[in-house]
Amino acid sequence: MGRFVLRRSLFSLFSLFGLLVLVFFLSRLTGDPAALYLPVDAPESVRQAFREARGLDAPLLAQFGDFLVNLVQFDFGDSLRRQRPAFDVVIEAFPWTLALAGITMALVLVAAIVLGALAAMKVGGIFDRISSVISLTAASAPDFWIALMAIFIFAVALGWVPTSGTGTPWHWILPIGVLFVRPFGLILQVVRSSMITALSSAYVKTARAKGVRQRAITFVHALRNAMLPVITVAGDQAAGLLNGAVVVETVFGFPGIGKLMIDSILQRDFAVVLAAIMLTSLAIFLMNLLIDLTYAFLDPRIRY
Repeated sequence: MGRFVLRRSLFSLFSLFGLLVLVFFLSRLTGDPAALYLPVDAPESVRQAFREARGLDAPLLAQFGDFLVNLVQFDFGDSLRRQRPAFDVVIEAFPWTLALAGITMALVLVAAIVLGALAAMKVGGIFDRISSVISLTAASAPDFWIALMAIFIFAVALGWVPTSGTGTPWHWILPIGVLFVRPFGLILQVVRSSMITALSSAYVKTARAKGVRQRAITFVHALRNAMLPVITVAGDQAAGLLNGAVVVETVFGFPGIGKLMIDSILQRDFAVVLAAIMLTSLAIFLMNLLIDLTYAFLDPRIRY
């Protein structure tokens, strides 16, 4: 197991390095920050002084060399917009996204696993049909449309919750609700399909012949064996949430890392963009490693 973790870590570090190199050069294609932060009629001498003060006057390859040297020290430079270390800015925003994604995925997993298992107990029944329609609708609805409709109905028309912000627990309801819909629909379908396969296996028939209760068969014996594909899809959906939940955070004004990345790209704040990509990629790598270890826990055969 130790060799497996080490091997995965090395592969992930190479991937992370390649991603940072790609983002470094692509971010420079957005334009010159001096043209954005200085007045239109600013003389060229002022623009040049602005670039020199921030190390943007050097050739691109020289800037990349300085970036690699600083990367070893985990130094991404200062934010152009906030005049603070870029990594500190990202660290402040990341817990908001982490909390939003964690609460959402916990609710999604509980609801999808319970409803998916119940739907698989009687295939073709009323509950199964209703849950299938709900899951297909939820999985197909785009996030931005759900967010706009949720604001119009629950915030504007009914006035039950605020439209944006993070001041009270009520501000979290709409972002969590919108993020909940799509992963819930996808994971519910996977749970139902996996449970149908597990409930038709030989060991389940043996348990029924021995008189084991249906509830124990479903939620103890079959559910554990049906969880491997569920974990795969849940990990993919959680990675999407950790990746910023860009649309939801932008619509609701949520101060997470997704909104921070969008704002930094528009503001040509290269240091913050690179720091945000770095931290998000590390979080996704750790989550994928945790998923692989969970596979081995659920199915001992995977360890070998």
